[in-house]
Amino acid sequence: MGDDGKQELRGLRDAIDGLDRRILDLLNERAGLVLRVGKVKTRAGRTFYVPGREEEVLRRLEEGNPGPFPTGAIRAVWKEILSASLSLEHPLAVAYLGPEATFTHQACRKQFGLSAELRPVRTIAEVFDVVEKGKAHHGVIPIENTTEGVVSYALDMFLHSELKITGEVYLRISHSLLNRSGVQEDVARIYSHPQGLAQCRRWLEEHFPDTPQFDTSSTAQAAKVAAEDPQAAAVAGELAGALYGLKTVEARIEDNPNNYTRFLVIGREIPDRTGRDKTSLLFAVKDEVGALHRMLQPFDRHGVNLTKIESRPMKRRAWEYAFFIDCEGHMSDDAVAEALRELEPSCQFLKVLGSYPKAGTAG
Repeated sequence: MGDDGKQELRGLRDAIDGLDRRILDLLNERAGLVLRVGKVKTRAGRTFYVPGREEEVLRRLEEGNPGPFPTGAIRAVWKEILSASLSLEHPLAVAYLGPEATFTHQACRKQFGLSAELRPVRTIAEVFDVVEKGKAHHGVIPIENTTEGVVSYALDMFLHSELKITGEVYLRISHSLLNRSGVQEDVARIYSHPQGLAQCRRWLEEHFPDTPQFDTSSTAQAAKVAAEDPQAAAVAGELAGALYGLKTVEARIEDNPNNYTRFLVIGREIPDRTGRDKTSLLFAVKDEVGALHRMLQPFDRHGVNLTKIESRPMKRRAWEYAFFIDCEGHMSDDAVAEALRELEPSCQFLKVLGSYPKAGTAG
């Protein structure tokens, strides 16, 4: 590079350094306003974390981005800004199905950013318990996977809990085969959570047909085992590999490239309407001919789109079922409210589990 090129490069770098200082100044100015907002909320007794407001900010920025900064990166950058800002107002405690470095942990980081106080617990029931007792503001649990289907136990928890669904997170699940050396020939045993092994079944059968597989309580636990045993390998995410100092034997070994898990955020209050929402319901009907068909008619009459329906046994008597439904819209929307009003008299019971901002599937 000639002298002119070096001088031009130096000038451009100096300009970038100046912009970075301006960005930092603006972030601190924004933080000062956030602290003032926190004081107003405290005086008014209002909640600090408002998912609808956060989604409104993110959507407005994405829609108004003129480029060339990639629109796809805006959400990740501002999530961290919002997370750090919220920690100035009030530290946000979030319980999740642990341990650290699981995919649920990654979903927490995606939803709440790195400044939230993320607390791993051992079971889905414990996530509910911690939030119900006020020891955490929110909880995050897996609810369904595009390959392996619904997490039945998580659905069953809503039959008895009064907690609400306050948000959802979609996370692309990518598994790697990890061990201490990164060498395929060193793999004598493979460990993972049963769903991790199931999601990579065809790849494992093709490349390790005779290698014994062992279940662990989580993909992170599998990574811990592999870190302690030179002949063991783990099917886990890269975050778990980084935490335990493992190397990659093979990346992206999941059978389905569109392998996503949906996680639910649970809390005590239903968020306000954002205009792009989803409502989740739980209801039971009498066991008689045409009962479910009649339950679905109010949604059809009022033009409410159903995006999911799942049945679960009530466990009190044989052949009694509860139905979980996701529909588009907020419970305060006229169409959804009317459909619920018509539905309720025909139900043995009806619970609105939550209305919350609808998540995208990217990332």
